[in-house]
Amino acid sequence: MANLLEVLEDQILIGDGATGTYLYSLGVAADHCLEEVNLSQPELITRVYEDYIGAGARIIETNSFGANKFRLARYGLEGKAGEINWKAARLAVDAAKGKDVFVAGSVGPLSLRPTDPTLTVDERKELFRAQIGALLDGGCDYISLETFTDLNELLLALEVFQNLSNIPVATLLAVSEEGRLGSGQDLATVWQKLREAGADIIGINGSCGIQASLHLLSGIEVGVNDCVAVYPNAGKPAFYEGRFNYEASPEYFAENLPRFVAEGARIVGGDYGTTPTHIAALVQALDGLKPVKTKAARPKAKARITTAERKPAAVHAEEDESLLDELAHKTVTIVELDSPKTLAMDKFLAGAQALKDSGASAITLADNSLAILRVSNFAAAMMLRDKVGITPLLHVACRDRNLLGLQSELLGLGTFGFRNVLAITGDPAKAGDHPGATSVYDVNSIGLIKLMAGMNRGVNAIGKSLNGQTKFVIGCAFNPNALNFDSQLKKLESKIAAGAQYVMTQPVFDPALATKTAQRLKPLGIPVFIGIMPLLHSRNAEFLHNEVPGIKIPENVRDRLRAADEKDGPAIGLELAREIRQTALEHFRGVYIITPFLRYELSVQLIAADA
Repeated sequence: MANLLEVLEDQILIGDGATGTYLYSLGVAADHCLEEVNLSQPELITRVYEDYIGAGARIIETNSFGANKFRLARYGLEGKAGEINWKAARLAVDAAKGKDVFVAGSVGPLSLRPTDPTLTVDERKELFRAQIGALLDGGCDYISLETFTDLNELLLALEVFQNLSNIPVATLLAVSEEGRLGSGQDLATVWQKLREAGADIIGINGSCGIQASLHLLSGIEVGVNDCVAVYPNAGKPAFYEGRFNYEASPEYFAENLPRFVAEGARIVGGDYGTTPTHIAALVQALDGLKPVKTKAARPKAKARITTAERKPAAVHAEEDESLLDELAHKTVTIVELDSPKTLAMDKFLAGAQALKDSGASAITLADNSLAILRVSNFAAAMMLRDKVGITPLLHVACRDRNLLGLQSELLGLGTFGFRNVLAITGDPAKAGDHPGATSVYDVNSIGLIKLMAGMNRGVNAIGKSLNGQTKFVIGCAFNPNALNFDSQLKKLESKIAAGAQYVMTQPVFDPALATKTAQRLKPLGIPVFIGIMPLLHSRNAEFLHNEVPGIKIPENVRDRLRAADEKDGPAIGLELAREIRQTALEHFRGVYIITPFLRYELSVQLIAADA
């Protein structure tokens, strides 16, 4: 059989469609580990390959997209990664035997989730090496590195492949309709980097429909030695009765094939929502089409800018002062006051007014802390600004919003001039008062910090211009109570590298730990607000120590509260809090007071301690 690249010099090849979509139509559940079907139901996989070949596909891809050890571990199948990939290759090779069909070994990104452990570069390489090696052993004609959203990860996989084999390799990108990867680079830049890195075939798949894919390819220059592949989705999906449904018909796919060829595509297939019927329509439309050897990139149309667009009117004239600017000329006291769990806002506002009157610089508002439902901190911040006239500092948690929702929330904060924010991952939903709720975690706190830093530069998560810049002063959390202080410190350094500008710690109840925290964090060179929480009584201390993540109270403190009368508890708690506050202010010009159970009078007394 001829080499794939030689065939592509004068032919256009039609690839297969989405194996996953087709398997669902054949009865495999959407939440099933599709790669495991290679072992459990090989006859079903063979049928899929045969149906695509029967439809006229000249390329079929192995059912191995997510079959690296890391992703398979979510199903307890990491020990079968080699077998699953080898079997996927053998089933495809056997189905293609004796036919003029090429087999592509499908390799997807590692798809690490924010809650997954961090992997070193060598560990990532080994995951790709094991998967690609098994596919090569199974006899694939070429390797397809596909649906990548991060350029660095794709280049890493490409490097691993190049150290294993010299058969052809394709690199396919899942890019936004605006033409950017999730890692921020624009498509033309990424395309050139992949050329320089030695990719034989470059293309797009897995993210856009037909018209968007055509638009993206129109901006790419095609040279005489370039091989372009495109696998568009069958339009945009609709979610109905637990399934994603795609509406683009096979005829619509076929009508647009000449346009794909005109944009330089030499491999055209289908991704999400496509079936053998779509592939058959493409094959029928192929007659007489020949590859386009070269093509210039179509210049982007310049947007017409009106006078109003040049000078956008501010939605909210007021803009918060940076608390870090205030640190330059005074002591800054940040006080946490939780928004209420009901619509009754009077006590909350009264507490905020009392805190302002006592000298608090800002009130910080948690984002459904401990996963317990409260009034939106965005709404509470608006009320604080308008009714009390104090600066809000908003926590933003990753738990409750996906990447789209997080960005929308941040754009809203920026639009209304809120600047001071604290990026946190957030307690899991199952730990709170709505255990049936779903935790999202599209990003973790480090990813959220990077997202905010990008918005401060004027771009969103996919690198698209915001036509302006936010002015967030980005904070991050630190837990000095953790068993491994050094591990927490290393994580904090990663947050600072991502763009964090100040630190707020979990509450500290030991003066010695407060001193250690100050001494270890001060060399980092950014402001630190050590957390201080007045204790109420023994029950309060035992609850915090035993049931609240990230809080530890020394045994001697709890013994003292146990021995005291409950009415004396607040005085003991305040005495300890004042000591911690004094220690913190010996090292930093700010403190972070956490008000317990809306008992704002305790925070007022603590602020007044050194007034």
